[in-house]
This record gives sequence, structure tokens and C-alpha cells, in this order.
Amino acid sequence: MTTRHFLTLRDLSSDELRNLVKRASELKDIRNRGEVYEPLKNKVMSMIFEKSSTRTRVSFEAGMAQFGGHAMFLSPRDTQLGRGEPISDSARVISSMVDVVMIRTFSHKLVQEFAANSSVPVINALTDEYHPCQLLADMQTYFEHRGDIQGKTVTWIGDGNNMCHSYINAARQFDFKLNIACPEGFDPDMTLVEENKERVFITRSPQEAVTNSDLVVTDVWASMGQEEEQKEREEKFTGFQVSPELMDHANQDALFMHCLPAHRGEEISMDMMEDPRSVVYDEAENRLHAQKALLEFLLVK
Repeated sequence: MTTRHFLTLRDLSSDELRNLVKRASELKDIRNRGEVYEPLKNKVMSMIFEKSSTRTRVSFEAGMAQFGGHAMFLSPRDTQLGRGEPISDSARVISSMVDVVMIRTFSHKLVQEFAANSSVPVINALTDEYHPCQLLADMQTYFEHRGDIQGKTVTWIGDGNNMCHSYINAARQFDFKLNIACPEGFDPDMTLVEENKERVFITRSPQEAVTNSDLVVTDVWASMGQEEEQKEREEKFTGFQVSPELMDHANQDALFMHCLPAHRGEEISMDMMEDPRSVVYDEAENRLHAQKALLEFLLVK
């Protein structure tokens, strides 16, 4: 049987993604009822972190523990990955000893090369190009609060970064319209935009993008590894802050999401997180449930 990986949303079909989102909510109910469900008893996950994280580590490690398995944290300081061992060699060795590998790193090509040489499923827990696990949680959150997102309008405000790229893939896989408001020079990958031009629209006006939207999403202006650009980006992104006033241009029942950590006073106003339209904390918790559903999908045959 061919090993399934999860490097972008396009590694799963639209039906598989919808079923996974539904299953995530079921697993959430199982946990909240206090039921013990351990389909991954004696299974081991290797978690490789080149980029630090709060939500990614806690959600994957807690998810494996709740499923009866074990999660092993690896950083470049602890392994030969940080000392120049070829990715292909590391992949062959690590995958021979564990049941699934999760990688959070900078280069998407590293994850692709690791997966190409791995005998077990590989999960992209974030690269500079894509963040598909966050999109699973975002979609689960929208489905729980508002139902199916098919045919809705989503607005992305900010940098055309890995989250923006994953929202473009989500627009394709979940069948919604995506408005992207970003400053000149910070557009997403235009090849990806062109592939989805029938549903993806770019504008320089946050107000125009938000109008008639059902979901508004943003992220920090300077991602990990871009800290030296912080001041320059603050200037370029003036006017792209999400606030309750901007949200008022969206539909009355629109939701607001942010993958966190958030910089209050920058990409969001000081009061946006506490706005009743904000579901960021539900979204953050759903990383746990969505990733458990993904692990079950990849490992339970």
C-alpha cells in the first residue's frame, strides 16, 4: 500500500478533507465526554522541530498521548539533522523506527525530500510555504460555528505567506471564494494564484476585500525568520490591521480567525481578540482535534 503523506491540503481529496473535519468534531466530543479512545496504542511519532512552536508541539504531543501513543521531540541540536546528515539518510533511518513523522521547518523542499525517502507518513506541521494543519483546525472551527463553508466568501488580510498559500489550497478543496488583501510587494505565489484564478482575487484594499465576507483571517506581519524586516513591514502594512470597525464591512454573522501568536496593536487592534466575532481560541484548541483526526486517517487502517 502506498504511504500517504500530508504536506499540503491537496494531498487529500475534497471528500477526504470534509470527512476529516467531521471526524475532528467527533473526536472532540469523545474527549469532552471523558471517553478513552486509544487507536494508536504503542505507536510512536517523531516530532522534528527546526522552528519553535507552542500550539504545534502541545497539540501533537497531547493528541498522541490521548490516543495511547507516544510523541518524541527532536530538535536540530539533538540530532544529526543539524550536523549536515543528508535528509534522505535521516528519513530512511528515523522512519524505520517510528510510525509517523511530523516536521516543522523552514524549507518546504526539506519536507518533500524527507517524505520521498520515508517509509511512514510524514506530516507538514509548517514550512515557509504551507501550513496545512492550521487550515484543518480553521475549517473545523468554521464548520462547527456556521456549517459548510462551500460557496462562502473568505478574506485573507496581510502577508501572502504560508497561511495565505494554504488558504488558496483550501479555497480549491473546500470550494469557497477567497479575497486576498495585501500590500504591493507582498503577494502570494502567483503561480498558485493563477492555478486558482476562478476563485482567488487580490486587492490592495482591506475594506473592499472584507465586504460581504463570511470569514476574515489574518496573521503576523513578520513571520519567524523575518524578524529583521519587522520595522519595514510595519510601515508597508499600515492600513492592513483587522479591527472591529473593519469587521463591520463583512457580513453580520462573519467570523474572525488568527492562527496565533497575535501581535495586538499590529495586525489586529488591541480589542479584536475579545470581539464576539472572534473564534481564535476555539480555532487554537481545534488544532488538537483536527490533528488527531489526521493521525487516525493516516495510521488506522
